[in-house]
Amino acid sequence: MTTTLPLAPAKWFRSFLREERGAVTIPFVLFVPVFMAFVLSSMELGFVMMRHVMLERALDMTVRDLRLGRVTNPTHATILSRLCGYSAFINDCETSVLLELRPIPKDSWTPFDTGATCVDRDAPVQPVTEFDDGTSDELMLVRACAKVKPLMPTTGLGLHLAKDGSGDYALISSTAFVNEPRPGT
Repeated sequence: MTTTLPLAPAKWFRSFLREERGAVTIPFVLFVPVFMAFVLSSMELGFVMMRHVMLERALDMTVRDLRLGRVTNPTHATILSRLCGYSAFINDCETSVLLELRPIPKDSWTPFDTGATCVDRDAPVQPVTEFDDGTSDELMLVRACAKVKPLMPTTGLGLHLAKDGSGDYALISSTAFVNEPRPGT
């Protein structure tokens, strides 16, 4: 039986540098976090797009109901309830969405002159939005702002989304329609 003597520190270090076992570990450690950030960002982007498409669809279906007169005496609460009934993938829709509805003046044709007004979960009182259902044969502009929590707020795209104080990002959808002529007008 032969005994091996321990290598001197300098010889051990040189043999360690020539060793090829575990050489794949370095590229793995370098590329896996980048790849995982890409995968997680792709998932986050997919959820952002899905939620936005569903908000657009819900707003379009709600506006169709408004246009056709299926909503009698529309108020913010009734329109929001209808929009939330059509939407999917927006959690706590009734408390996370604000609607703005107003006629567009025919003399100036000005759209909304400010940014979207969204729910502020940190504030005790929510902001007030303009909600005017207009008159017969009037061009109307409607905008919905939904606040949504990111799926993965600390990685990839979820880290770089513009968020408010409570960590939510805004999804904004808007559309225009003309009120149908009402009898007697």
